[in-house]
Amino acid sequence: MTIQSSVERKYRKSPRAPLLPQAQSQNHDNLEAHEAGIDGASFSGAVFNLSTTIVGAGIMALPATVKELGLIPGLIMIVLVGWLTESSIDMIMRFSRASKSATYSGVVADAFGGAGRALLQVCIVVNNLGMLVVYMIIIGDVLSGAWLNGVHHSGVTEEWFGQHWWTTRFTLLLLTTLFVFLPLISFRRVDSLRYTSALSVGLAIVFVVITAGVAIVKTIDGSISMPCLLPEISKQASFWKLFTTFPVLVTAYICHHNIHPIENELKDPTQIKSIVRTSITLCSTVYITTSFFGLLLFGDRTLDDVLANFDGDLGIPYSSLLDDV
Repeated sequence: MTIQSSVERKYRKSPRAPLLPQAQSQNHDNLEAHEAGIDGASFSGAVFNLSTTIVGAGIMALPATVKELGLIPGLIMIVLVGWLTESSIDMIMRFSRASKSATYSGVVADAFGGAGRALLQVCIVVNNLGMLVVYMIIIGDVLSGAWLNGVHHSGVTEEWFGQHWWTTRFTLLLLTTLFVFLPLISFRRVDSLRYTSALSVGLAIVFVVITAGVAIVKTIDGSISMPCLLPEISKQASFWKLFTTFPVLVTAYICHHNIHPIENELKDPTQIKSIVRTSITLCSTVYITTSFFGLLLFGDRTLDDVLANFDGDLGIPYSSLLDDV
């Protein structure tokens, strides 16, 4: 009886063992991928996808953040948070290999158990919903307009076509959700978004170029002055207001939950470290230039959403065209 039990235990499969042998399962996966025409993600596609994850709605709040902190401390904080992000991602990837985890939640589960995994997933859902709300607000402000401090800032469709039922905020956001967001979230692979990610990064760079160009032109003609280099703390309320900048800085580089999906789709997974470094360098450059030239251009008039500053006369030729762009 003892011998039979030991023999049975010897040849009994673990409940976690795959149904197919490892080599056969891998060959089957490779065959399916080949039949579907799926190749590994490229370096450039991964950089664009990760950069799009990083450069989010927070970019429009960075000029106002730097205004509160002062130019020098604000830019230093942007660089510091970028460095901390790269270091934390490197730490996550090292522990992923040590725990043989292929997902972010797997790493957390290895360290903190099932409760940690559940808490992480809840936090990711809350973060994504919050970012989606911010995106919708910005899209509504740009397309339909907004009221800030009792002043109406016109949107693009309102300026072009006037006020109609189809230029209202609700209608435009509904159309954006149905014809933009829903198709984009239907893809199964992150790499399928590489072209829209490249477009997104390109538009961010266009915004930076326009902001920098207008600021340089107005600096040359002497119509704007240098912003404050250090924060102005005149009373206790202004000191506590500095802490309102932390959420913007902390969320500016959030991308950790997308690292594993991007790495798993790479042709060469060993490139992930270079991809992370390239993406963070690119995004830090975009953040720094946007913050510097946005604050230089609008100064104390910089709004929490810097896009709202572009609805008036910029004081240069073709101002209306640049505002629409």
